Amino acid sequence: MSEFSIHRRRFLRTGAATLAGLVLRQPLTTKAASAVVRIGVIGTGSRGTGLISLLQKIPGFTVIACCDIIPENLSRAILAAGSKARAYKDYRALLNDKEVDAVIIATPLFLHCPMATAALDAGKHVYLEKSLSYNIQEALHLAGIVRKSRLVFQVGYQYRYYGLYKRIKEIIQQNWLGKITHLESQYNRNSDWRNPVKNPAQERIINWRMYKEYCGGPLSELCAHQIDIIRYLLDSNPAKVVAMGGINYWNDGRDTYDHIRAVYEYPGGIQSSVSSVLSNAYNGYNIKIFGEKATVEIQREKAFIYAESRVNRRGMVDGVTDATISVKTHGEAEEIGWMEKGAPVLEPTRYALEDFLRCIREGASPLSDIQTAKDSSIAIHMGNLAAEQGNTQYWLPQYSS
Repeated sequence: MSEFSIHRRRFLRTGAATLAGLVLRQPLTTKAASAVVRIGVIGTGSRGTGLISLLQKIPGFTVIACCDIIPENLSRAILAAGSKARAYKDYRALLNDKEVDAVIIATPLFLHCPMATAALDAGKHVYLEKSLSYNIQEALHLAGIVRKSRLVFQVGYQYRYYGLYKRIKEIIQQNWLGKITHLESQYNRNSDWRNPVKNPAQERIINWRMYKEYCGGPLSELCAHQIDIIRYLLDSNPAKVVAMGGINYWNDGRDTYDHIRAVYEYPGGIQSSVSSVLSNAYNGYNIKIFGEKATVEIQREKAFIYAESRVNRRGMVDGVTDATISVKTHGEAEEIGWMEKGAPVLEPTRYALEDFLRCIREGASPLSDIQTAKDSSIAIHMGNLAAEQGNTQYWLPQYSS
């Protein structure tokens, strides 16, 4: 058994009892409008270090502490944050640092709930990377903890802050598409999704996405953004979901899926197909929304609308008179404008972090708050459970409490 597995079991066994007895302090959420917010970053792998680089570009943030259990990751983070930043190997020591105002948690999924709970108890504002929790029970537990707190709690569903998706939501509300019946989303890669490992003992630490003990595979680590944004666009939660997944290409010892397809049904009978394939990258990241009047296709930084056409040419086909000869189902692609002319295209995460700063200074609630993140996390877990159990998973009344 690896050191990482032992650590996980010990953490969940002893940490759960400790966290159950926490009494949340009630500090003020606001800082002066000009005050610098001092950040501690917990988890400084590729995502955590990338967030440090973004934070350096936002006036009002300063990174004063970093934490990681892998020395190489921690060294790179300190290099990115600046030599004055303090280095910690234990996140609890970072949380005890009185100078830290807020934390960014970018660790493996199974650590999200206990670390976020401990951070709130320490009086820190929290920016937690998606998705919210390792399972449904943790999502419900963390939602209850956050609601008792007066601290800012934001989850890294950054597309909620991206102008492209705000424009698409406006188009839907303005009925450009007519009645929406179906959506299709994909997040595909042609990659084994692995990181290089110098020390075999660190395999599970570095490649935690390969193992169900630590995360939910492609649905929680890739498709999570699309599941969240579809909930945002439809402004509702799925009623039920069916799914299939497995390993049919990367037979390398992993137990998280290398492909999955889930079909969610939303109120009104709207069906949303969400899929991820790790052996073919065609079209990569893509969302399609099908309405009776038009279709919208969303790419990384662009979106297009295709108007429906009901005019078909008819004639003799294979001995059948008045048959359809050609069907023009949609018009030419028209790009959807969503940015001011000449405005720079920034990382969606930049907008999310800027709003985190605003919420701390103003005592405001973020767009990606505990409620929206809890509901998206539950939808993700429903999809994985449907695939693993081979049944239909339903949205239960207690999920909405």
